[in-house]
Amino acid sequence: MINKTVPNVTTALKGVKDGMTFMLGGFGLCGIPENAIAELVRLGVKDITCISNNAGVDDFGLGLLLQKHQIKKMVSSYVGENDEFERQMLSGELEVELTPQGTLAEKCRAAQAGFPAFYTPAGYGTEVAEGKETREFNGKMYVLEEAFKADYAFVKAWKGDAAGNLIFKGTARNFNPNMCGAATITVAEVEELLPVGSLNPNEIHIPGIFVQRIFQGKNYEKRIEQRTVRTKS
Repeated sequence: MINKTVPNVTTALKGVKDGMTFMLGGFGLCGIPENAIAELVRLGVKDITCISNNAGVDDFGLGLLLQKHQIKKMVSSYVGENDEFERQMLSGELEVELTPQGTLAEKCRAAQAGFPAFYTPAGYGTEVAEGKETREFNGKMYVLEEAFKADYAFVKAWKGDAAGNLIFKGTARNFNPNMCGAATITVAEVEELLPVGSLNPNEIHIPGIFVQRIFQGKNYEKRIEQRTVRTKS
């Protein structure tokens, strides 16, 4: 069995350079690759393109890369929780490509499956469709969307084994699984790294064939983006 374990995040991100395109899993602040993001900040790589559902918040997640002006372009679906993102976008410092959430997920999954493009009804008749091929199927118009091309995919899983098999937990399954294998190199950080054979095969969400490097993450904060509590009556 191939052992894809690397000793730390520094080794896991070997080969990362300025100007690359990265996929980063997670939904809101749930299931984001915190260790990989921190290492990207430490490395100081710049002019990068980030493909992610959202841009974190001002002092956490991708917000840390935005603070350092390391991101040249964001390809996202929802970006409403980050004031620095808004400032950079409105000032022209940051290039932004807003993508419907389902389309964003499917562009990742298409890359994972090896499909170069697909048709979707989402965005037809809006700015999203400008400059793109459109086609009618059964009386309904569709937009041709191309699969993403990325150098690295950084994902965060609940459990993984040395062969790269992964199990995600809860909302972390929204984008992380689709990004596995959707880039040239997929790096997985996990809360629990186990020996091969420790995971129930029926519970594995992503097989190790889609993962090139895996490491044991640490110091996860697991912040709550919007805390809502019920007041006592």
